Amino acid sequence: MPNKRNAKGGGSVRQRDNGSWEARCMINGKRKSFYGDRQADVLKAMRAAQKAADDGAYFEPAKTSLSKWLDLWLEEYVRPSVKPLTYSTYKSRAETRIKPALGRQKLTTLNATQIQAFYNDLLRVQALHPKTIKNIHGILHKALEQALKLRYIGFNPADACTLPRIEKKEIKPLSESEISAFLDLIREGEPLRDLFTVALFTGMRKGEICGLSWSAVNFREGAITVKQQLCKEKEKGGRHYIAPTKSDKARTLTVAPFVIEILRRVKREQLANHRAAGLAWQNEFDLVFTDKAGRYIVPQTALKRFKAVASRIGRPDARFHDLRHTYAVTALQEGDDVKTVQQNLGHATASFTLDVYGHVSEKMKKESAARMQSYFEKINA
Repeated sequence: MPNKRNAKGGGSVRQRDNGSWEARCMINGKRKSFYGDRQADVLKAMRAAQKAADDGAYFEPAKTSLSKWLDLWLEEYVRPSVKPLTYSTYKSRAETRIKPALGRQKLTTLNATQIQAFYNDLLRVQALHPKTIKNIHGILHKALEQALKLRYIGFNPADACTLPRIEKKEIKPLSESEISAFLDLIREGEPLRDLFTVALFTGMRKGEICGLSWSAVNFREGAITVKQQLCKEKEKGGRHYIAPTKSDKARTLTVAPFVIEILRRVKREQLANHRAAGLAWQNEFDLVFTDKAGRYIVPQTALKRFKAVASRIGRPDARFHDLRHTYAVTALQEGDDVKTVQQNLGHATASFTLDVYGHVSEKMKKESAARMQSYFEKINA
C-alpha cells in the first residue's frame, strides 16, 4: 500500500508504487501535484509553491519563462543554502548574462540548440573567457536540474551542450631578482608595504590578507589562522563584508619570525593611529591592515597599488595572485614538502598543488638530478 502522510502546513505526500514521491495540495483553488525521487524534494516543491501562491507569485511551469524560474530558484533553493557571496555571484550572472539571452524562453520548451547558441555567442561575440562560460553554464545547469527534479521539465537541455575548451594558464611567479626589486621598491614609502610583504611570504589570497583580523594572529605561537576574507556584494554600490574563506575551512600557518615582527610593528602603529583618531576610528572588523583612520583596505585598491609597483620592476603583466604563486614556488624550491605547501595554501589535495606547481622550477629538477647522482656515486663507491 502506498504510504500517505499529511504534509506539515497543508497538503499530503505519498510514496507511489514505482518508488517515487508525490505531494498534493490546493493552489489557487486547483489541486496540484509535485513529483520527485525523494520525499524531501516534493515537500520542498509543494511548500515553495504554497509560499509563492501566498505571495501572489505562483506560476504554472508550462506557462512560465526561464527568467521567472531563475528568480524562484535563486530565492528558494540557492539563497538558503550557499554563502552570500555565492548567491550574489549567481544572481548577478543570471541577471546580466542568462536572462537577456534566454530569459523569455518558456522553461518547458527551452532546448539545447538555444543554449548552445548562447554559449557560442558568449565566446565569439562577447569574448568571455571559457572558464567564465563554464561558470555561467554551471548556474544554468543547476537551475534546470532543480526543475527536472521537480518534474517541471522532462530532461535537462544543458546536458547536451558543448563548452569551449579551457586552456591552462601558465603561472608567472616573480623571479628571485624580481622579488628583490619588489621588496626594495615597496620600502620607499609604499603605504601597503606590510600588506604586500605578508602576502608574499604567506601565500594568502587578496581577500584573505585584506580580511585578516587580529584575533587570527597568534604572536606567542608565531602563527596566523586564515579563516575569513573581505568581500564585496556584486550589485552596484554593494557593501563590503567579512565572509568565510573560499574553501570554508580555516587553515593555520606557522610563519617566519620576520613576518611576526612585521605584524608586531603594524600593531604598534595601528594603536598609535587609533589614539590619534579617537572617536573617528573606524576599524569595525578589527582588521590588521587598515588606513590611518582604521578603514579597511579594499581588495581592488590593493590590486591597483600592486600593479603600479609591479610595472616599475618590469612586470606589468603580474597579478596580485602572482604573489601567492611566488610564495608556493619559493617554498618548494627552498625544500618545503608538497603536503606542507598544500596545507599552507588551503588546497583541497596535494595532487592539485603538484598539478599547479610541480612543473615550474628548473632549480628543483637540477637539485633532484644532483641527489640521484650523489646516491649513484654512494652505492657504487
